[in-house]
Amino acid sequence: MTAFDAVLLYILWMIVLLLIYAGPRIPQALLGAKPIDSWERNKAPVDPPFLQRAKNAHLNCIENLPLFVGVVAVAALMDQIAIADGVAAYVLYARVAQSVMHISGTSFIQILLRATFFLIQIALIGYIAVKLLML
Repeated sequence: MTAFDAVLLYILWMIVLLLIYAGPRIPQALLGAKPIDSWERNKAPVDPPFLQRAKNAHLNCIENLPLFVGVVAVAALMDQIAIADGVAAYVLYARVAQSVMHISGTSFIQILLRATFFLIQIALIGYIAVKLLML
């Protein structure tokens, strides 16, 4: 898997997460089961906990996407994409694992695993950046 593939799959994963929590809302709003503004920010959550966790997992993806895309883009611009190619798939795997842990529940072990997968992503993205700086 190339770094570009990993970035695209990361984005597709974000779309899947978005559809998990937003998909059930569409018929509710269109059929009038809930007012269209039921999901406005700063309102009390109206979704079941699973959908709230899916939304939070999606928002967590947004936090790291600029870092991931940034190092991949810089590697490509520096004509050093091979550095990112060797690591990018693992960033994606750690992101998906973090999201799955986030969605699956809030036990101590799930939160610990979620944090571990987050730190793995940050370490791998940092590794790419340092390798690029050392050229």
